Amino acid sequence: MTSAPFKKKRKFLIKLGKALHKFGTPAYRLESHLKNISACLDLDGSFLITPTAMTFVLWPKGDRDNQEYSYAVRVKPGELDLGSLARADELVEELCSGQRSLDDAQLRLDELSSMPNPYPHWINFLAFGTSGGAFAMLMGSSWADVMAAFGLSLLIYALVFAAEFSQRIAAALEPLAALTAGFCASAISLFEPSINLSLVVLASIIAFIPGLALTVGLAELSARELQSGTARVMDAVMVMFKLYFGAVLGMAVGALCWGQVEPVEAVAIPQWTAWLAVFLLSASLVVMFKTRLKDGAWGILSGFIAYSTSLLAAAYFDVALGAFFGALFVGIYANLYARYLKSPAIIVTLQGMVILVPGSKIYIGLNTVISGQQMIQVEHIGSQAFLILMSLVAGLIFSNVVVNPRKSL
Repeated sequence: MTSAPFKKKRKFLIKLGKALHKFGTPAYRLESHLKNISACLDLDGSFLITPTAMTFVLWPKGDRDNQEYSYAVRVKPGELDLGSLARADELVEELCSGQRSLDDAQLRLDELSSMPNPYPHWINFLAFGTSGGAFAMLMGSSWADVMAAFGLSLLIYALVFAAEFSQRIAAALEPLAALTAGFCASAISLFEPSINLSLVVLASIIAFIPGLALTVGLAELSARELQSGTARVMDAVMVMFKLYFGAVLGMAVGALCWGQVEPVEAVAIPQWTAWLAVFLLSASLVVMFKTRLKDGAWGILSGFIAYSTSLLAAAYFDVALGAFFGALFVGIYANLYARYLKSPAIIVTLQGMVILVPGSKIYIGLNTVISGQQMIQVEHIGSQAFLILMSLVAGLIFSNVVVNPRKSL
């Protein structure tokens, strides 16, 4: 491998970096990973990764003056594909251990970059609906809210499916999805006035709420990846604004068409259903993140670890510190997973973090500030969401101190 020409090595490394970015790898992990692979290929390199641009500077070890090579490319923000990410990591392990030649690795990487979604559309359809219903269940609302959120989430997936074939729909997908959810939820309230209208709309678009992107962006900022972190945080904020505007417009148009409906107090679902919700939400994320089935059970377990530890810690401290302990234990679990199963820690980290991230609380806080109405009875929800975000980042940082994952992904 070290005897391969410099041109062939740099071509593989650039192609790998673009593929890992496409699969949703955070910038601070991707830069570190590319440095490790460069050393494996007997190269030195410097990398600058942002959500929309990548810069590579590569040279053979000890020969920067004569053979330095620079490459810059504009890219689209990556979408999570944890299955392809795991396969790419296995490919690198085989290359560095000598089990696969550089030419074979090039061909395999081309295959990974063009692989279709491993799950058929009907499974994605059910997973999308399940995520909305499970979130409503996790919020402790009523069975009417759960069923309404499930049905609307299925409808929203039809827009997601259409966006694959229409550039115009894809460009306005977030506000269009929220508008559709708000309008249709208003119609549902005519027949079932007990539903919490705002909460049902939020649950039906929960897949678009950028809580995870906010957390990753703050984690990048804490790792001094200032350019990438700032871009990711601002992108998440703009997505949140688009979703909220779409939801408000949809409910306003719905009220104009159907009229205002006096809400009726609903019976809350039993508390034990929260555990069922964690399972359903984690299982739906396996499909939505395109995780391999053999990794799916580990991801679902991560969701239970996140929820149980945060719930237990919150009983002794507060919600924000509960989130810190949840992130800490998820991070420790993910690092042990990476160390002993030789797979990227991010595969199980993300599934646990989705249970903890306060994206929905930021949306609820935004609604409270603008409309003056509370979707759920929680005091100081805006400041609480901010503290939870900080706690999640701190928990992940401390988990790397407790257990070294020995892997850069």
